[in-house]
Amino acid sequence: MLESVVKLIRLAMSALVALTLASCATKPPEPVVDFAPDYNFSQPKTIGFYAMSGEVTGNNPTELTDFQRDRIDAALRSALEARGFVFVDKTADADLLLSWHLNLMDKTDVKTYNNPSYGASVGYSRYNRYAMYNCYNCMNQTDVRVTEYTQGTFIIDMIDPVENASVWRSVTQSKLKEETIRDQAALDSAAIRVLAGFPPGAGSPAP
Repeated sequence: MLESVVKLIRLAMSALVALTLASCATKPPEPVVDFAPDYNFSQPKTIGFYAMSGEVTGNNPTELTDFQRDRIDAALRSALEARGFVFVDKTADADLLLSWHLNLMDKTDVKTYNNPSYGASVGYSRYNRYAMYNCYNCMNQTDVRVTEYTQGTFIIDMIDPVENASVWRSVTQSKLKEETIRDQAALDSAAIRVLAGFPPGAGSPAP
C-alpha cells in the first residue's frame, strides 16, 4: 500500500514537470511591425528587390549561399504575389523595394528546475494521528540545463525608392534551425507570417 502511494506521488510530480515544460514550448514567432504613418500604402503595386538585400551580420555571420538566398527571395516573392503585388526585375519600375537582413547571434540559455524529492514512512503522528504516512525527505533538488543556440533576427524593410527610406519594417526573432533554410515549404510559411502585416490594415490572403 505504502509503495503504491509513493509511486503515485512521484508519478504526479513527473506529470507536473512535463506539463510545465510543455507550456513553455516555443510557438511560431510573431513579427514586430512598424511603418511610416504618413505613407500611402494603397498606391504601390510593383515591388523589386533592393540591391543590398540579403546581408548577414552578427557574432556568427554564417555566409548564405546564392541558392539559399534565392530560396528566401522566392518565399517572400510568393507571399507578396499572393497579396496581389507584381514583382519586377528593374528597380526603376518598382513602387517599393524589398530588402531583408539576417542577424545571427550565438546565445546561451540557462534554466533551473526545482524537483521535489519525496520519501514516506508509516506510523503514528501526534499532529495527524490518522495519517498513513508522513513526508521525511521533502527537499528540493535543483536541475540546471544549459543550451547553446543561434538566435536569428530577420528584418524586412520596404523602401520608398524616391526617398530612399524605409516606410515599413517587420522584425522577427527566433532560435535558428539549420534545417529550415533547406526546406522551401518552411520558408514559404515563415514568409507569409512575417509579411502578414503588409500592407498595413490588410488581412491575411485567402488560402
